Amino acid sequence: MKLILTAAVENLGEAGDTVEVKDGYGRNYLLPRGLAIKATRGAQKQVDGIRRSQEAREVRGLEHANELKQALEGLTAVSLGVKTHDSGKLFGSVTAADVAGAIKSAGGPVVDKRSVELPQGHIKATGSYPVVVRLHPDVEATVELAVIAG
Repeated sequence: MKLILTAAVENLGEAGDTVEVKDGYGRNYLLPRGLAIKATRGAQKQVDGIRRSQEAREVRGLEHANELKQALEGLTAVSLGVKTHDSGKLFGSVTAADVAGAIKSAGGPVVDKRSVELPQGHIKATGSYPVVVRLHPDVEATVELAVIAG
């Protein structure tokens, strides 16, 4: 059975790889768990489009990561308006995707939400928080995020 992987599978391949597996493994394990799709021409075109978009978002080396770090640390007014209770506690919490959107709206570069590391895993109150953005294995930038009632 010929399949295209949608996620990394140990000892088989990475997302986007076309693999040949036994029928039972594909039908009973990979397909039901959403780890693969059947290989067709349309699916291959879709995977190629996804790969191109991932490569465009990817940080292209150490020099590019240092440029992004300077741009991120040069931002002064990264703020995020959230719904709060009278005591300053949030309804819900601030996610990494919210932080990535706040950085973009403040005039910063587009960052991937998976590269944003929140303090203590989540933010549940208003205030100012240091947020780490991992741009490269050797480069990380710190951005001061102001969570305000909005």
